[in-house]
Amino acid sequence: MINRTAAPGIKDAIDFNLELKPYTKFALDNGIEVYTINAGEEDVIQVELVFFAGNWYEEQNLVAAATNHLLKNGTGTKTAFEINEHFEYYGAYLNRHCYSETAIISLHSLTKHLKELLPVIKELITEADFPEKELGIFRQNMKQKLEINLKKPDFIANRLIDEYLYGIDHPYGKYNSIAAYNALQKEQLQSFYKDYYVNGRCIIFVAGKLPADIEKQLNNSFGTLTVNKKPLPVIAHPVKAATEKKYRITNDENGLQGAIRIASHFPNRHHPDFTKAQVVNTLFGGYFGSRLMSNIREDKGYTYGIHSYMQNNIQDCAWMISTEAGRDVCEATVAEVYKEMEILRNEAALEEELLLVKNYLIGTILGDLDGPFHIISRWKTIILNELGDDYFYKSINEIKSITVAEVQELANKYLQPEKFYELVVV
Repeated sequence: MINRTAAPGIKDAIDFNLELKPYTKFALDNGIEVYTINAGEEDVIQVELVFFAGNWYEEQNLVAAATNHLLKNGTGTKTAFEINEHFEYYGAYLNRHCYSETAIISLHSLTKHLKELLPVIKELITEADFPEKELGIFRQNMKQKLEINLKKPDFIANRLIDEYLYGIDHPYGKYNSIAAYNALQKEQLQSFYKDYYVNGRCIIFVAGKLPADIEKQLNNSFGTLTVNKKPLPVIAHPVKAATEKKYRITNDENGLQGAIRIASHFPNRHHPDFTKAQVVNTLFGGYFGSRLMSNIREDKGYTYGIHSYMQNNIQDCAWMISTEAGRDVCEATVAEVYKEMEILRNEAALEEELLLVKNYLIGTILGDLDGPFHIISRWKTIILNELGDDYFYKSINEIKSITVAEVQELANKYLQPEKFYELVVV
């Protein structure tokens, strides 16, 4: 019998053996690869169609994002209203997202309604016509949002730091503008749509409580698509980083708050330092108990929150420190960030502190494995980045095994002030 007068023993998260449920893979008649996770207690399903149709492949700014957004705004037989009504009738949610290299069409639905929903998604992929009226509404709405956002220092900071890191013409560095929205034309969207959706490259990820005939349903709707017939074009985008490293921008003479971004180039997920550097980042500024938070938020009271993170893309990454602080303490905040870098370089972390960080990271991963949608999301990252099926377990092992000496070594390798671009927008 359980002794309920005694508290249960505490077990460190790093003592758990984490397992990533393996995917099931099959191919449709046209060769589209489908990765599935059949799990969960509820009769719900997520279907994501990933196209290599991000802004990496566009010839004109915003064409990829506009094409992706307007996919569900009209086809040859359905208006935007009718498309939205169809998905809402079945209690489903259809969304689109455009990233640097990829673009996604995602469906969340009750499993039993899949047969009524997949054919309409196919129609969006094969018959979207980008009505002029819808394009006009998109332009107007996005320009209005942009005008509002341009008054916010954090929005300006996010735009400019990427430009400094990569260059204004690089897919990771360019940003939207009124002129770019005005330049969008229907013909450009149709051409991009034909090249990168109708005749593009597609991978499908499915998770949830899957119907027994999931392969047949997907094949009926997507097995005749004309995708994956030709290789993706190889497009090189050289990084043209700014030569100046320190910037001070005044966006609002009367503003009370400033936005701070301190960022450096960092290797992508394939680099052998990547996972262990994530541990260093977490200790430095990657969670609520980090050194940056303890110093700049808790001790100094300069900000409500400061975060350090890896800004991950498929090709390149950046190590980013981000915060908003009072206008009068922005420079002091920047100084404290560099001070914490110096301490991490010169003084070995305590074993107890490193153990706390390891437990936090493993615990976070454990939470991310709760449910089929989270599991397929982790597999999607691994597959799209071509990391290999053993990447998850290698990463877990590296988190558990990193030493305080390695933390200090990596801090000395990457947390050098001269490597970082520094931006304050007030």
